[in-house]
Amino acid sequence: MAMSGGNDDGEPMMEMNTTPLIDVMLVLLIMFIITIPVATHAVNIDLPVPDNSPPPPDQIDPIQNKIVLTQADEILWNGAAINQNELVRNLNLTKDMKPEPELQFEPEPQASYDLSVKVLQVIKGSGVTKFGFVGNEKYRQFGKEAQ
Repeated sequence: MAMSGGNDDGEPMMEMNTTPLIDVMLVLLIMFIITIPVATHAVNIDLPVPDNSPPPPDQIDPIQNKIVLTQADEILWNGAAINQNELVRNLNLTKDMKPEPELQFEPEPQASYDLSVKVLQVIKGSGVTKFGFVGNEKYRQFGKEAQ
C-alpha cells in the first residue's frame, strides 16, 4: 500500500510543510508554561493551634477588641475611627494587659485589600497573641452562588 504525497510528475511541492513549525511552537509553549512563576502573593500569619477543650471559668476573657476596615479606608477600633499610629499604640497597650484581650479582625466586603494587608502586618509586628478573624460566615453564601 503506497502513500501519495502529491503528483508524481517530478515538480516541486508548492505547499509549505508546517509540521516542524507546529512542533517547534508546541515546544516553546510548553517551555513558557513551565517557566512562568507561580503567584505567591500571600500574607503569612501565625495562627494559634485550636484547643477544643473548654477554658476554665476563671480564664474566660470577656474583653474583646474589634478592628473593622471600612470601604472608605477607615480603621475602626471598637467603632471609633483611628489611624495606623493609634492602632500601634492601642495594640501595645492591650498587649501589656493581663489577661490579654482578644483581638477580632473583620474587614467589610468592599474594604481595600491594600489597607487589610497593612493592618495585618501591623498586628503581626505588634506581637499580639490572641487574634482571630470574625464574620467570615457571611461570605460563605458567595462561594455557594459561584458554584
